[in-house]
Amino acid sequence: MNSESQDQASPQTIEKIANDLTEMLVPTASLAEKLHNIPTNPGVYLHKDENGKIIYVGKAKNLRNRVRSYFQQNRPRDAKTRVLVSKIRDVEFFLTDTEVEALILENTLIKEHQPRYNILLKDDKSYPYICITNEAFPRVFPTRKIIRDGSKYYGPYTEAKYMYVMLNLVKSLFPIRSCELALTEESIAKGKFKVCLDYQIKKCEGPCEGFVGRERYNEMIKQTAQILRGKSKSVEQDLQQEMERLSEEMEFEKAAIVRNRLAALREYSDKQKVLSTDPVDRDVLALARNEKDACTVILKIRDGKLIGKQHFYVAQSEDTSEADIVRATCERFYLESDDVPDEIFLPSEIDDMQTLETWLTAKRGARVHLHVPQQGDKRKLVNMAAANADFLLKELIMQRMKREQEKDKVIPRAVLSLQRDLRLSKPPRRIECFDNSHFQGSETVSSMVVFVDGKPKKSEYRKFKIRTVEGIDDFKSMQEVVGRRYRRMLEEKTDEPDLIIIDGGKGQLSHAVEILQELGLYGKIPIIGLAKRLEEVVFPFQSDTLLLPKTSSSLKLLQQARDEAHRFAIEFHRSLRDKRTLQTELTIIDGIGEATAKKLLVAFGSVEGVRTASDEELLKVAGTKNVAKIRVYFAAQEVPNTDTKTLDNASEESPV
Repeated sequence: MNSESQDQASPQTIEKIANDLTEMLVPTASLAEKLHNIPTNPGVYLHKDENGKIIYVGKAKNLRNRVRSYFQQNRPRDAKTRVLVSKIRDVEFFLTDTEVEALILENTLIKEHQPRYNILLKDDKSYPYICITNEAFPRVFPTRKIIRDGSKYYGPYTEAKYMYVMLNLVKSLFPIRSCELALTEESIAKGKFKVCLDYQIKKCEGPCEGFVGRERYNEMIKQTAQILRGKSKSVEQDLQQEMERLSEEMEFEKAAIVRNRLAALREYSDKQKVLSTDPVDRDVLALARNEKDACTVILKIRDGKLIGKQHFYVAQSEDTSEADIVRATCERFYLESDDVPDEIFLPSEIDDMQTLETWLTAKRGARVHLHVPQQGDKRKLVNMAAANADFLLKELIMQRMKREQEKDKVIPRAVLSLQRDLRLSKPPRRIECFDNSHFQGSETVSSMVVFVDGKPKKSEYRKFKIRTVEGIDDFKSMQEVVGRRYRRMLEEKTDEPDLIIIDGGKGQLSHAVEILQELGLYGKIPIIGLAKRLEEVVFPFQSDTLLLPKTSSSLKLLQQARDEAHRFAIEFHRSLRDKRTLQTELTIIDGIGEATAKKLLVAFGSVEGVRTASDEELLKVAGTKNVAKIRVYFAAQEVPNTDTKTLDNASEESPV
């Protein structure tokens, strides 16, 4: 809502917004105002957290009713939704003309932003497709990359071996070109290309020199597409008719070639598993799940024969309903697939089934039926898909266990040494270490680094700006950061560390322990402090400290984690300080804007470099008018000395 509409808000509107704040779980007045003004159109809504990050994307037939329902006090919610609602600080929405448009937009935004609280389906790997290009004389080849340029993609093939069987079959049936020449009727007419070896060995009919016309060539491509879609019966009929026609025309050599192709196609068709005598094309979707994970499977049946399957995994799905997982699978799969069948069997009813049917019908260009079989042969197909899903889910769990066992077999000596020296119940395979950094009480920041099996895992490093502490207070700063980190861990159910290291002595450690006690984590996760002066290991509620030998691998691992946290904190602090320096020292000079300030920093490396530059050097970058202003400013200002030593001392252990 813009400021103009705010100024014109009536007393009744203001009263309604105030009531919303009272009756609903709305954290701010600005959000309550947005909720009050959301239209009733269909569309897509985006929930955002306090940092403006998109954490959930949803669609609705009526945006107003759907979005407001999240904040109703008496509405039952699962654990996942409760956490989501607690983090919502803003909402953005896009209006659409229809529910179908909202469905497509929702999936596009989910794929783009990967929101934390949406169902994110994952393949266990990137499967290959067979591509038929969008060209005058199309090519057929395998690929793992989908480019939406009008080309058609068939798959995915969960077994590459089966994909190559299909490619070899197609190439044996039809002499399709394998070259990458940009063939057009104009370039062929000008004689720009010559036939290659494939033409000589009769694997290609030579479209590059016009030996086969575009109409005839594309008829072969059409038949290729039918085979890839599992519609081999119609191709068999076409080949049978062509063979008979050639025989009648006394073209016995050509008829023999077609006969051999027909025999190869029938041999392939006979090997396919027949699941139904019903000629209707259908996909069968089913689900298997355990306490935490789920797996969905889609069986593709064409002409009554099973031609392939696709599966997805959903991690941490314990708070997600079966209907939501099934619906997300349907939407994701058919957004990426060009092959939509007559029927889709589902294991249970889902929301917005009519909307999904409408969208799939438009995508296919013919009626698509979504159906939930209850009994008979059709239900047996769903049960067979469920059995496949259950097998794949168990296989996933076994693979995880195998990986964990393999990890357990090889634990670095330093990690085992640290377990022994600190008397831990298990090896500290995951270590999280915290440090603070500031300069004269400004730009206070903290860092957390993660070591897994004695090695830094930089993808899981985190940096923090201190929010609640004013001035220099290492103790409170450490307490704030540790609290933020492990509250989020509990909310998101991420992996717990095996050891927490606090850079500092008893003061920093005691404040960190205090917040762990509040969160119910003290005693579950070991925590120590590492004092810098004597490299002492400090334990909670113990007056005695531990001095490890200087040559100890345990001490070296602790020092490495501490030094890395220190480096990361200082690096973050310097980046903030540099931004502040740019804003407060150069841009406050009259006539020096951000663009000129950046040019000066690039040319001279730092503010100090600008100060010591000659008039001639400044003239080249800043111009005549600004040189005098820069000189006057630096003559009146003293540039603070922010050297590395000061920074390094900034997070030294404070006396207890």
